[in-house]
Amino acid sequence: MKLNKFNQLPLSRGFVFLAFSILLSTAHSAGLDQEAIERGKKLTGACIACHQVNGSGMSIPGAESWPRLAGLDRDYIAAQLKAIKEGTRASPTMAPFASILSEEQMLDVGSYYASLPAVQLPINKADKALLEHGEKLANQGDMARGILPCASCHGPGNQGIGPMYPALAGQHPAYITQQLKAWKNGARKNDPANLMGAVAANLDDKDIQAVSAWMANLPVKASQ
Repeated sequence: MKLNKFNQLPLSRGFVFLAFSILLSTAHSAGLDQEAIERGKKLTGACIACHQVNGSGMSIPGAESWPRLAGLDRDYIAAQLKAIKEGTRASPTMAPFASILSEEQMLDVGSYYASLPAVQLPINKADKALLEHGEKLANQGDMARGILPCASCHGPGNQGIGPMYPALAGQHPAYITQQLKAWKNGARKNDPANLMGAVAANLDDKDIQAVSAWMANLPVKASQ
């Protein structure tokens, strides 16, 4: 039986795990609590410098890129803060802030950002051929190379599915590139069964650039 690269699981078993994990993740975060939102807002004063007042994030060419948090899933944001605090997701910039938050405070911060409307980025004027390559990988994947389509986990339109699979649509391309490279080199390890690590290991630099550029141009939802 031919094995793929998802932890050396047979391809059929890999798809069974994907289907099961997506089913679990569709139990979306509970309705946001207004008091938690207000508590979270008070905790985000230091976040504004990088993620901006509206949570839209920003990129500095040639430097670090900070993600859009507005409209993302509450539990996903909290899980990332916890991963940074525990060291399964490397982020020297975020570590000092995550380290002082309790799990309840992480949920409060997640509640606040989840309550904000997502902001659409300006259109990324990348090369047409590069965007087409990104679209193909994102929607169809390349099974011969062990690359699953992004939408198989991140949902229709890559709008995200619950706390396990974040929205990628309309995210900063430089940030997506940073994270794919982090999965690829092992700096980030906090995903179910290392699915992202296995996929990213098979992406080359052109693939990463293409997927990042195409995702950035997808429309965001008013509420993820």
